[in-house]
Amino acid sequence: MKDETVSNPKLGEQFSDVLLVSDTNKKEVRAVTGIGKDNELQSVVPDKKNDSQFMRVDRQGDLFSNFFSNFYRQLKDPTNLIFFRVPENQAIHIAKRMQKEVDKPTKMGGKQFEQHEIKLDYKPENKNSMETKQSTPEVGEYRYKLEQIDWKAMSNLGLGQERLEKMNLLEPLLKGYKTNELVPVSLDLGSSITRMDARLSLQEKENGQVVLAIHGIRKEPQLNYKFFGHEFTKEDKENLLKTGNMGRVVDLINPKSGETIPSIISLDRLTKEVIALRTEHIKIPEEIKGVKLNEQQKQTLTEGKSLYIEDMISKKGEPFNASVQFNADKRYVEFLFDRADPNKQSQSKQQDVPKEFRGKELDEQQHQKLKDGQTVYVSGLLDKKGKEYQGYITFDKETAKTGFSFDNPNKLKEKATPKEESKIQVAVNSEGKTNEATKDIKEPLKSGQNNPDSTKQQEQQEKPKVAAKSKGRKM
Repeated sequence: MKDETVSNPKLGEQFSDVLLVSDTNKKEVRAVTGIGKDNELQSVVPDKKNDSQFMRVDRQGDLFSNFFSNFYRQLKDPTNLIFFRVPENQAIHIAKRMQKEVDKPTKMGGKQFEQHEIKLDYKPENKNSMETKQSTPEVGEYRYKLEQIDWKAMSNLGLGQERLEKMNLLEPLLKGYKTNELVPVSLDLGSSITRMDARLSLQEKENGQVVLAIHGIRKEPQLNYKFFGHEFTKEDKENLLKTGNMGRVVDLINPKSGETIPSIISLDRLTKEVIALRTEHIKIPEEIKGVKLNEQQKQTLTEGKSLYIEDMISKKGEPFNASVQFNADKRYVEFLFDRADPNKQSQSKQQDVPKEFRGKELDEQQHQKLKDGQTVYVSGLLDKKGKEYQGYITFDKETAKTGFSFDNPNKLKEKATPKEESKIQVAVNSEGKTNEATKDIKEPLKSGQNNPDSTKQQEQQEKPKVAAKSKGRKM
């Protein structure tokens, strides 16, 4: 007997999928029909009798992800539920095979579960969340659906769906993020029109309505007032204005529930808005630019502090050092290249001198020469095609940058420096300077010429002296 999944000629014509669910406690595979009034999952036995009740979902990738993330969020207790996504015309057949596997597990049966399982790394949203911006969506997750947006209201702001898509702003909005750039907004109030530049985000009100939040540009950050119960200290203000990050964890208070929420605080550098992020939403990477972080370093970043990291590798393959810090607005670890790290001020700049260049390790003598500000010849370098080349490197202590040249920069300087015998010629012909022996000669001097070399030049040099003596005689 042929498998229905192969023999069904209408397979390519199906545009909807069906949700199946397995309850790990009940050990039963059922078809999802929806969510009840108490946010309880509703389901039926997956057979032909109940076929019309199955929940159909658009198969398109982004739309499905958007739908399911919101569907999952609304469930009262989804922890024991495993969801599967199967083609509409195969739902009953696949559900029966899955049920057999649940009843009598086999070694090969687990593959069909993996094939259809919806894997979503999602943590249910805390209902007492202080602000929408405090909760961080998982990578690839859509927090909002297109149909939740009031497009009529958006159009009144000059922000239609087509425009947002062209500006690549719709996806980050649906994922729950603020736009990465300022957006021109026109607000039509009937009797007047207001235009402004602002960052945008979507937020969900208590009644479930999704509204557009407009984050306008502020003249200066509001640091002289309490922020959810926190009063900024002098050091807090200095850190925020200098680096954009406060640099420590503080307890903020949810004004509605009174819940105390450990958070870090940063500034939105585009709008100067004060932004807070729960510490539970801080995610520190395992490594940064090739440097694997230890537990102590991860803890430092989790506490909102800055961390100085050495020997990171840039995109060009060159080593560099920099301070990093977690930013509550950006929600990731950022580099603080242009900001001095207070923990490193007392250390010598010579520590910044690289021990490796373009994958080639320098020996002790070469490294010491760079420290002393000398030019170092390096061979055995490899280009992208694996071809070997060589050249000269220098290190600028002020900019902490390594320079490379195929020619020795010291010899190039020597060639550019005029020899002793030609200095007078350069001074006279190029710089307008003179010397006593040739200052009255009107024609250009020859290379290396320090004195008149012809009767004509001698007369030109002597003539002013004779004239000066004549003026000094009394009549």
